[in-house]
Amino acid sequence: MRISSSTIACLLLLAGPLAAQAQDFPGSRPPLPPRAIPEAALPDPDDELARDAGPATVKPAPNTPTAHTALPLVPFSSARDALRAWMRDSSAGNQVGAVRALEYAASQGHLTAQYKLGKIYAEGEGVPTNDLKAFEYFSKIADENADAIPGTAEGRMVGSAFVALGSYFSDGIKGSYVKPNSDRAFDMFHYAASYFGDPDGQYNLARLYMKGQGTTRDARQAARWMKLAAEKGHAPARAAFGEMLIRGGEGVPRQPVLGLMWLALAREGADPVRESWIIERHDAAFAAASATDRSAALALVERQQVAGARAAGAPTPR
Repeated sequence: MRISSSTIACLLLLAGPLAAQAQDFPGSRPPLPPRAIPEAALPDPDDELARDAGPATVKPAPNTPTAHTALPLVPFSSARDALRAWMRDSSAGNQVGAVRALEYAASQGHLTAQYKLGKIYAEGEGVPTNDLKAFEYFSKIADENADAIPGTAEGRMVGSAFVALGSYFSDGIKGSYVKPNSDRAFDMFHYAASYFGDPDGQYNLARLYMKGQGTTRDARQAARWMKLAAEKGHAPARAAFGEMLIRGGEGVPRQPVLGLMWLALAREGADPVRESWIIERHDAAFAAASATDRSAALALVERQQVAGARAAGAPTPR
């Protein structure tokens, strides 16, 4: 199934107050109905597969320059049965069996199976990394579930799939039909950010506004989207928004104390291995700040921590 603009428009109207309440629209531009993903096709096993005792071979996506060989699909009685096998094989360390079970469930249209397979092939978890195959799974999810209810488990998976597609369109996939396309990347990130309220989508959308890729360069829009992601605990967004406030300019007011606060909050939530740049920028900003600004920023951090602990019902930090 492909997404048409009229279909998405109707779905957004039907979503009505729920979508407006759950999502973020800091600018005047409404969510863009993303165009269908090109050349995205997944295996469609024969109807007799479930009755066939022998394994079936997955056909590669049609018209795909980089056709890939998939694991054979093992027949199961249902997608539910396949998911039970996936959990059993995963617990036993049988990654090959687990992937086969997921492949079958995905071929039956099971969203969770499709999403997990996309992540598995994107990250090479127990299988060789295959970005094109991951792209195709995420594409199918986006094409068939763009109307998923925001805030639900399904909505979070679909939003994450749109973010993954945005990243693939940003860089392209070498040797495949997926070429770098900043306009498509903007569409994917914007839909994930605005309709689903996905913080990764908001962060990546803000970066496109900062660079003027796929859209007009707009520092104020970048700051608005970055702030939304920062408020949801997204560490890179907190660091980037903090730096924007420290620097100021281009319509963004300079607020060094608030900027240091966001950098400090980012430092607390940063992964020291994957996000060491956050730690470095935090340390540099605090070293360059005045003692008064540092003290005021740390006081704000403490207030944020107390408010967060109270909201979560946890003991307040001392």
